[in-house]
Amino acid sequence: MRETELWRRLGHHLGAGYAHVWADQTVISELGGRTVTEALAAGLDAQRVWRAVWGFLELSESER
Repeated sequence: MRETELWRRLGHHLGAGYAHVWADQTVISELGGRTVTEALAAGLDAQRVWRAVWGFLELSESER
């Protein structure tokens, strides 16, 4: 998955205006206690980040 796809999915689920705010402020333990933004900056794969977000938001299996 590319980062652009990650951001598209975040925008779809959280709203385009809120997705970046949420990604900057929400700490996810599965990302090592990082936010989405911090995890991406640290070089974590976008697919791994999305799976952590998917679990955190408790999205349906079809959204994985």
